[in-house]
Amino acid sequence: MAYASLATGILLAAGVGSRFDPHGVQNKLLARLPDGTPVAQEAAHRLLLAVPTVLAVVRPGAEALARLLNNAGCDVAFAPAAERGMGASLAAGIRASEDAEGWIIALADMPRIQSSTIEAVARALDGGASLVAPFYGGQRGHPVGFGAAHREALLSLDGDSGARALLKSERVMRLDVDDAGILRDVDTPEDLRGF
Repeated sequence: MAYASLATGILLAAGVGSRFDPHGVQNKLLARLPDGTPVAQEAAHRLLLAVPTVLAVVRPGAEALARLLNNAGCDVAFAPAAERGMGASLAAGIRASEDAEGWIIALADMPRIQSSTIEAVARALDGGASLVAPFYGGQRGHPVGFGAAHREALLSLDGDSGARALLKSERVMRLDVDDAGILRDVDTPEDLRGF
């Protein structure tokens, strides 16, 4: 049986993806990996293997993406201020799941994070860690775990930096993992070929 974390997963899927499609025609999260699976669906699937409750945060107007993620097993929340950046989207996700005991924050454009890595972050968070992040080759990656003690700080986020400042100012439990997927996101159509 799969591990069932006490934390709620937040899948951030409200970005514009302007590097993927400067003209805004194609949502990169709906683009297909070489096996035919949409990017966001694969990221959601891997998160759902370790976290029984996942809330996907999408931008208003992204109904096709919202349906895809809902069908994949996620609850969906719209971030009305998504255009202000990742911080605003993350705050919307926390607001929609305020009663959670903690959160595992994942990015929908990172479809190759190993489920074992997500589970390791979840176990550390459930074990009492306040902030948890995986590292590969000395670099911090995703997903990041936040305990309930950070609720107010997360709710106050805005702008494009997300929780970066919080991760720099607080002591983070470091998990060294053998998973290059924690650093690999889809920014351009060429990136899809590498997956």
